[in-house]
Amino acid sequence: MNNQTKIVVVGSGAVGSTFAYTVLLRGLADELVIIDKNQDKAEGDALDLNHGLLLAQPMKITAGDYPDCKDADIIVITAGAAQKPGETRLDLMQRNVSIYHQILTEILKYNSEAIFLIATNPVDILTYITIKLTHLPKERVIGSGTLLDSARFRYLISEKMNIDPRSIHGMIIGEHGDTELAAWSLLNIAGMTQEQVKEQSRYYLSSAEKEEIYLQTKNAAYQIIEKKGSTYYAIALSLARICEAILHDQMSILPVSAYLDNYKGISDVCLGIPSIIGKNGIEEVLDLPLTKEEEEKLQHSANQLGNFIHQIQLPKI
Repeated sequence: MNNQTKIVVVGSGAVGSTFAYTVLLRGLADELVIIDKNQDKAEGDALDLNHGLLLAQPMKITAGDYPDCKDADIIVITAGAAQKPGETRLDLMQRNVSIYHQILTEILKYNSEAIFLIATNPVDILTYITIKLTHLPKERVIGSGTLLDSARFRYLISEKMNIDPRSIHGMIIGEHGDTELAAWSLLNIAGMTQEQVKEQSRYYLSSAEKEEIYLQTKNAAYQIIEKKGSTYYAIALSLARICEAILHDQMSILPVSAYLDNYKGISDVCLGIPSIIGKNGIEEVLDLPLTKEEEEKLQHSANQLGNFIHQIQLPKI
């Protein structure tokens, strides 16, 4: 990886522009390029961000086009059709497949060595499609996966227990969407699992409380979309966290959407599974010690996505 780090974000809508702002605030890269089919929007965002350079971190920020993908370390794709109120992520599938085909065709003319970070929904399907369309090594195509879901999950638990969410270790795995599951058996607070916590303890969650937290986590995006149209702050932070792990070779364990091959009987699908993230992308997908019930739910999640994926007519690049 070059000493000078470069991120390209394709799509300057709510998610892409908020991500660009987060990159600036955190000083994640030496160069940031914003690409959008609406060139005026990209130029306006770049100009607005440049006006804040004095108050943030030194960085080169430009509005560009696909030739500017050359030499990028990470290409973040947030472009796509927006999710409508009441619309599931899977409903977006076919509309966004054609959009991704156009985008990836252009990017590959100038860069096939970058790590591709996918944020557009349905993210697991579009991560899978990116791998199939580009034929890139699977470790260099990463979806945002269930990192945001896990952040929501830990926040909700923290609210129930009145504990800093950073001190709660738990995760949502599977699809970023309706079939995701909470890995309750792996929830850990100060080394304690739920099986080790007494019922009268502040750290104990009843079955009803667990179900409430799970449903609030799963439906969080729908709630936000209903209230303000789209989600963008927390997903932008999630994307920035993944970029940080890559650019600084942190070998962080994050629940991203990764391509699975014979993972607990699951193959040829991308799902949110905790993975080690470093300079090469996905260094390793962790083999989680799930309960039998959790494994079955994960397999159900994989089967649901697989059924949709196999209906897609993939165009060729």
